[in-house]
Amino acid sequence: MQNYKKHLRLSLIFLLLCSPIFSQKVTLKEINRLQKEATQVTIIRDNWGIAHVYGKTDANAVFGLLYAQCEDDFNRIEMNYIEKLGRLSEIKGPSVLYNDLEIKLIIDEQEAKNDYEQAKPWLKKLLNAYADGINYFLYKNPKVKPALLQHFEPWYPLLWTDGSIGAISTGDLTTGELKAFYSGNTDKVSYIERIKDVQTGSNGFALSPSKTASGNAILYINPHTSFYFRPEVQISSEEGLNAYGAVTWGQFFIYQGFNENCGWMHTSSNADVADMYAEKITVKNDKKYYEYDNQYIPLKEKTITIKYLQNGKIESKDFNTYATNHGPIMAQRDGKWISLKSYNRAMKSLEQSWLRTKSKTFEDYKLAMDLKANTSNNTVYADSQGNIAYWHGNFVPIRDKTINWSKVVDGTTSTTEWKGLHDVSETVHSYNPINGWLQNCNSTPFSVAGDNSPKKEDYPAYMAPDGENFRALNAVRLLSKGDKYTLDKIIADGYNTKLTAFEILIPVLISTFEKQINTENSQYNQLIEPIAILKNWDYYSSETSIATTLAIEWAVKLDPALQKVYIDQGETDQIENTIKFAQDATDEQLLPQLLQVINELKTKFGTWQIPYGEINRYQRLSCAIDLKYDDNLKSLPIGFGPALWGSLPAFRSTYKEGTHKKYGFNGNSFVCAVEFGPKIKAKSLLAGGNSGDPKSKHFNDQEEMYQKGKFKDVLFYKEDVLKNVERNYHPGE
Repeated sequence: MQNYKKHLRLSLIFLLLCSPIFSQKVTLKEINRLQKEATQVTIIRDNWGIAHVYGKTDANAVFGLLYAQCEDDFNRIEMNYIEKLGRLSEIKGPSVLYNDLEIKLIIDEQEAKNDYEQAKPWLKKLLNAYADGINYFLYKNPKVKPALLQHFEPWYPLLWTDGSIGAISTGDLTTGELKAFYSGNTDKVSYIERIKDVQTGSNGFALSPSKTASGNAILYINPHTSFYFRPEVQISSEEGLNAYGAVTWGQFFIYQGFNENCGWMHTSSNADVADMYAEKITVKNDKKYYEYDNQYIPLKEKTITIKYLQNGKIESKDFNTYATNHGPIMAQRDGKWISLKSYNRAMKSLEQSWLRTKSKTFEDYKLAMDLKANTSNNTVYADSQGNIAYWHGNFVPIRDKTINWSKVVDGTTSTTEWKGLHDVSETVHSYNPINGWLQNCNSTPFSVAGDNSPKKEDYPAYMAPDGENFRALNAVRLLSKGDKYTLDKIIADGYNTKLTAFEILIPVLISTFEKQINTENSQYNQLIEPIAILKNWDYYSSETSIATTLAIEWAVKLDPALQKVYIDQGETDQIENTIKFAQDATDEQLLPQLLQVINELKTKFGTWQIPYGEINRYQRLSCAIDLKYDDNLKSLPIGFGPALWGSLPAFRSTYKEGTHKKYGFNGNSFVCAVEFGPKIKAKSLLAGGNSGDPKSKHFNDQEEMYQKGKFKDVLFYKEDVLKNVERNYHPGE
C-alpha cells in the first residue's frame, strides 16, 4: 500500500510538471487544497441535466457553480472572458483589432486587479472560488483545450460586473469612429460594429396577490438573449444562499431568478449612463493639452498593445491612446476630439449583483439597490410578502436638465460634469401600484403599470429616454384585462403571439391597395390573393399562418424607422414612427415591397403561399458559438415571431448563408414563472437544453417543449431534487 501511494504521488507530481495548463502555475499543495474544497461541494444533476449546487459556504457554492458551468459549456465561459480582456484578436485575427482596443480603453485591467486586492474579505473569497472552480475543472479535464486562457485569475469577474452578456456603454460612439481616430483610416475593416438596436429585448411581469388565483405574488422571467448564453442552475449554501435561475456563462451569481423570498428579472435599460464630451486640444512644445475651466492640462497618454493572430503567428500592434478627466478619447467629430465618460465596470456593481441574490425581504432588496451600481438593467421584482416593484435603471448621474445628454456636450467646463448620483427614490420606479401588475419589455417606464405608471413630466429626460414598443402595448393590453393568474395563465400571456404592429400597418396596406383597383395592372392582379389573406388575418403568428410570412417579410422592407426600438432623448419612438408612416405612406412605399416578397418566395419555394412554420425554424447542430445551418437537416417549425413587431415570446430568425429558410438565433432563452407562496412553485424552459455537448441527451431535450411553449416543473427544494437525481457527485469525480 505504501508503494502504491508513493507511485501515485510521483505520478501526480509528474502530471503537474508536464501539464501545459498548470506548468509553473499550480503546485501539489494547491491541488490538494482544491481537492479538499471540492469535497465541501455536492452537485446534483436532475433529470433535465440542471445542476443543483450545494456548498457549506457561499464560496464553496461558487466553486461548484463554476465547475458545473465548465462541464456544460467551457467554450462560452472562456469566450466571454477573452472578450472582456480585449484579447479576441489573438484567436480571431486582425478582423476584431479595434474591438479589442475599445474594450481595453473602457475596461481597465489594472483597475480590476487593484479592486481585487482591495475587495472585502467575503467578496475576495468568492472571487478566489470562481477561479478555483474553473482551474480545478481544467486540471481534472485535460482533454478540454482552452482556445487561449490556460489559467483563470480571480480578478477576471471584476472586468464584467453586472450580468448582461455584453452591456458596454459608449454613449453614441461607434467602433468605426474609434478605428478612424486611432488609425486615420475609415475603411470598414479590422472591427465589427456593435449593433445598437438588436430588435429584440426582454420581458418581465410581476403580479400582486390581488391579481392571482392563489393570493400569492407571481413573477414572469423572460430574457431575450442569444440562444444558449443563459443556462439554468441552482446554488445553495449553509450561509443562507439559495438562489435559482439563469446565470450568464462564467459569472458566479444568479442574474435573473429567485430565492425562497423574492425574485428579480432584468430587462435592458436605456437610462443614460455614459456621456460624450467634446475636448479642446492644444499642442505646446510638442505636448498635447486639453482645456478645462480655462486651464491647460496635459492629456493622459497610454500605450496599449493588442496582440493578434496573423498567418499562424502572434503579432502585436501598439496604440498611443489618450484620455482626459472625463475618460478615453474615442473619436473625432467636427474637428474635435471626443472623450467618453462611463461606468462600464465597478467592484460595487459586482457586490450588488451578489447581495441581491441573498435578499430575504423587500427592504433587503432595496438596500442592494441603494448601492446605485447597476448600469445596464431595469428590474422587475416580486416577493413572498406580496410586494411587486419596478426600478428603471439604477446608476443614474445627476446632470443639468437643460442639456440633451444624448448629444456631445462641452468638455472644457466643469458645468457639464456629473453632480453625484440620484438616490434610488429619485429615479423612475413603482412600488405596489393599485392596478396589481407591472411590466417592462425594454420599453418606457411610463407604461409600466398602465394608467398607474410614473409620469414622464416628473423626471429628467436623461433618466428614461426609452420609447414605447409593440411588445409593451401587447403586455399592457393583456395584463389590464387579466385576473386570477396562475403560473399556467401568466405563461400563456407570456406566449401571446399577437403582432401588434400590424394592427397599424396592414389596414393602411389594404386601403391603399383597394384605392388602386385596376384589373389590367399585372402588379394589382398578383396582389389580389395575398391582400385577401392579410385582410382576413387576426394578427397572431402561428406555424400554419401564410399571412404571418407575408407580413413579416413585407415589414422589414418598409421604412427602417419602423425597426428603431432603442431611442435617444428627444427622438420619436417605434410606435410614433409607425403611426406617422401609416398616415403618410404612399402606394410606392407599400405595394412594390409586398410584390417583392411574393416574387422572392416564388423564387425560393416555387410558391408564395408559405406557412410561417415552414420558413421560420429552430435548429441546433453543434456546440459552436457561431452556428451553421442546413435546410437539409432536422429543424423544427416555430410559430412565434420576432419581438420587433409585438410578439411577447421572441424568436429572431434570419436567412443564413446557403439557406432558403430562416433560422432562429436570439430571443426566448431561459424563461421562468415563479409563485411566492409558503413554498416556491415554479416552471421553466430553455432553448434546446442545458448542455453545450452535442453528445449529451440534454443538448436538445427541451427543443420540442420550446417549440410548443411547454414548461417543466422547477425542482427548488432538495427533497424534490433527490427524487429526480441523474447524477450526484463532488466536483472532479
